[in-house]
Amino acid sequence: MTSEIAPTADRTYVWVWLPGATVPVVAGLLRRDARGGYGFVYGRSYLGRDDAISLFPDELPLQPGEQRQRDDDLPSCLRDASPDAWGRRVIANRLTGQRGADAARIELDELTYLLESGSDRIGALDFQTSPSVYRPREAEQDSLDDLLNAAERLDRGEPLSPALSLALQHGTSIGGARPKALLTSAAGKFIAKFSTSNDLYNVVKAEYLAMRLARRAGLDVAPVALTQALGRGVLLIERFDRIRHGTGWQRPAMLSALTLLALRELEARYASYEDLAHRVRRDFADPRPTLVEIYGRMVFNVLCGNTDDHARNHAAFWDGRSYRLTPAYDLCPQPRTGGEASQAMLLTGQRRDSRLTTCLAAAPAFGIAADQARALIDAQIAVILRDWETVGDEAGLTLPERRSLWRRQFLNPYCLEGYSPGIAIPDLSFGWNS
Repeated sequence: MTSEIAPTADRTYVWVWLPGATVPVVAGLLRRDARGGYGFVYGRSYLGRDDAISLFPDELPLQPGEQRQRDDDLPSCLRDASPDAWGRRVIANRLTGQRGADAARIELDELTYLLESGSDRIGALDFQTSPSVYRPREAEQDSLDDLLNAAERLDRGEPLSPALSLALQHGTSIGGARPKALLTSAAGKFIAKFSTSNDLYNVVKAEYLAMRLARRAGLDVAPVALTQALGRGVLLIERFDRIRHGTGWQRPAMLSALTLLALRELEARYASYEDLAHRVRRDFADPRPTLVEIYGRMVFNVLCGNTDDHARNHAAFWDGRSYRLTPAYDLCPQPRTGGEASQAMLLTGQRRDSRLTTCLAAAPAFGIAADQARALIDAQIAVILRDWETVGDEAGLTLPERRSLWRRQFLNPYCLEGYSPGIAIPDLSFGWNS
């Protein structure tokens, strides 16, 4: 049973990093009324700027006066900057003292999540109680060992010290359900993803494997690396929404595919690759290569068993004029026991079955001919076969771990059903398993 906690605030000022800037400016005010509805108004000073951009023209065009969405919901472009399951659990623990599963059942209002999450959130937005003074909510960076220890203690329902609680808070604004933290080093900014004690398989290694193979297959994928904390693997993902500029950081604006498709959280099941392709064709810079890239990601998700390809796991940069697809992220093979599987996003029409034949049927929506689609699919299969051993060695995969992923998540027979690739798919006795 979910427990609701009374709201702690009824307004927040929305700050934004404009294109090329390393410091934020206040863009406007977000208010919640007594009925729980939300209204947003741009500040007069922001509207007077020559370099002002709309936060998202579909929802919040650059104009004076209060703007409201259907059903007075929180604008999706602002919801994109709010924490998801893991971050909400950390915040609930810190504010209420509830632990473990009890913390997961706490439900706070959206303004509390926006104001209590860390400031180094994805994209170009942050939320403050002041319209004139910007105070980032950041903590001293702890070691990966300490951060992993804190995440595990929270997961087990054990108490956290104030220092560790604040350290975890820094990463609460990053989306997703899995434990994670934010790191900054001389090399750049990174998202650290941790394993958990109840993982059914080595998720960290599996995601590294998928991300590296996707890059080798020619997809635009965020750089990743593996490191260790408390003797366990940690996945480091380089942040592509941060650009070092002198002593500061530029923060490009980002919008999720869910927002671009005008869908709310409860409507995510209606998100479609075909609809995303239509949006790309209409509004994106360089639509042709972008369509090929999205199609390639859809195919690779099917080939690697990433059925968690929901619309928040796709995003675009927004510079006030046009959209550009971000690098791919969250390519994580999902647990699988049976044969049939479905993608989180619709592939074509109302079909979401995780099969290459369905991907072929979707190709025309991306402007891709049947022979080109087959060539793309076969090329990805060839890369997986060619580089499986090499990337598996990079990931430190043991033989049982390779067996558990091969033909279960990666190249599952169901995804190949009805499709004849131009290259033979070996069984478990090939190469690395001989």
